[in-house]
Amino acid sequence: MIIEPRMRGFICLTAQPKGCEQSVKNQIEYVKSKGTIAGAKKVLVIGASTGFGLASRITSAFGSDAATIGVFFEKEPAEGKTASPGWYNSAAFENEAHKAGLYAKSINGDAFSNEVKRQTLDLIKADLGQVDLIIYSLASPVRLNPNTGVLHRSVLKPIGSTFTNKTVDFHTGKVSDISIEPCTDEDIANTVAVMGGEDWAMWIDALKAENLLAPGATTVAYSYIGPSLTEAVYRKGTIGRAKDHLEATAFTISDSLADINGKAYVSVNKALVTQASSAIPVIPLYISLLYKIMKEKGIHEGCIEQIQRLYQQRLYTGEPMITDDKGRIRIDDWEMREDVQAQVAKLWLEATTENLAELGDLEGYRSDFYNLFGFGFDGVDYKADTNEMVAIPSIG
Repeated sequence: MIIEPRMRGFICLTAQPKGCEQSVKNQIEYVKSKGTIAGAKKVLVIGASTGFGLASRITSAFGSDAATIGVFFEKEPAEGKTASPGWYNSAAFENEAHKAGLYAKSINGDAFSNEVKRQTLDLIKADLGQVDLIIYSLASPVRLNPNTGVLHRSVLKPIGSTFTNKTVDFHTGKVSDISIEPCTDEDIANTVAVMGGEDWAMWIDALKAENLLAPGATTVAYSYIGPSLTEAVYRKGTIGRAKDHLEATAFTISDSLADINGKAYVSVNKALVTQASSAIPVIPLYISLLYKIMKEKGIHEGCIEQIQRLYQQRLYTGEPMITDDKGRIRIDDWEMREDVQAQVAKLWLEATTENLAELGDLEGYRSDFYNLFGFGFDGVDYKADTNEMVAIPSIG
């Protein structure tokens, strides 16, 4: 079939397997170009198929020659219907890893469930024995708690009062005001249940209980803080409460791993175009302005550049870990530079529908968005017949 992007609001309903493959190959080549990282050799990535999770799996494998197990929840292809992009990303990753002689297996299912945890533990036990790095990079709007049976849904809302600010429809470039009503206490509890640290801790507890964590094992979860422009709806809203819980959980996990000299960290990463961030009001406008400034300063990073730097300059330097006053790794340091944020704040006040194309990098935003689904890559013939029925080798 000839696969073209088909949009519904902020979601692309199709994915291009050859484009996803090219995306993975590009990321692999970037990591290889930056040299060897003396990192972990047996790695579990929970949420391994897109974004920071995929970049972590690629960096582990092609920066440190690591064996990797990836857990994710993706839609398989069907005749005449494409898979979700993460399916094609994972197929391409496994194929490239196997060509390089690297162990790579994947599990497709609900990572919140006890069944998928059990399946993963059994695979580690059978094939790797233990793991020495666990990346936790889940991004889901819902979570079924496996112990209580309660289905929790996260919301993106401010706390206490209505939030009103600018946003942009990145498809049309129209800048407008948007208002978001404040949350309830139940909204906060549900968002923390989905996006907080409870499931991360459950994974680590399950691995430790069966002696599947190597001495000195490290686990890293990903978070975001962002600027004052977005804090009312993000860091000081419902999602911020969930991130607070995630960050507090790092200390709890570190305490539980003390007997094996293990450590848990939260890495605060840069704002990037993702399926999730594209649907968050205010964020697309902020990112389009941020990209323009960071590109002009030569400090812009995508997912793979960000994670490669995290591994090479933070996690595996051979020196004591440098963290902020709350124990977090700050790989958002370039985004949060005073000169960068001062320029964003200035442009924010000036941005309108008429001048955004000049003030911001809306084209860069759109390009990154379509890249998420395998569209817009050089070297891919998008007019050619493409087989949508791509298999992940370890899944079939």
